[in-house]
Amino acid sequence: MAEAAPDDAGDVSAVAAYKRIFKEVLDSRPSGMRIRLAHAMGKNRSFVSQISNPSYPVPIPIQHLNTIFEVCHFPAAAKAAFLQAYARAHPRRVSRLAATPRERIISVHLPDLGSTKRNGQIDALIQEFARRLVAILHEDK
Repeated sequence: MAEAAPDDAGDVSAVAAYKRIFKEVLDSRPSGMRIRLAHAMGKNRSFVSQISNPSYPVPIPIQHLNTIFEVCHFPAAAKAAFLQAYARAHPRRVSRLAATPRERIISVHLPDLGSTKRNGQIDALIQEFARRLVAILHEDK
């Protein structure tokens, strides 16, 4: 899988450098941030744990960076340091960051169905609807 290795000469330490910054920001946020971030990216919480752990060489996919910055409220200095480290780890990817479509987050208030399973099913349904809607909107481009 091409996403699993850094762009240049397999420099795992360069990936770990920006992941440390990300982890520091995440750790400074209130509990529940990983699950909020996972929902915003349409991923599982374990994905967030993996991409924020400097011990794992799996890079953070560029399409998730803007979402990470917005949801985690990256301080300006941390964002600058992160982007510098990301550019060192992935020099060919960072130029695509500006071209990555920006996303926005909306909140929808729903009734609590009294069941974690049923609430999760509704959450997943709404997220899937949003992903499909975006895919349809991008078909014409």
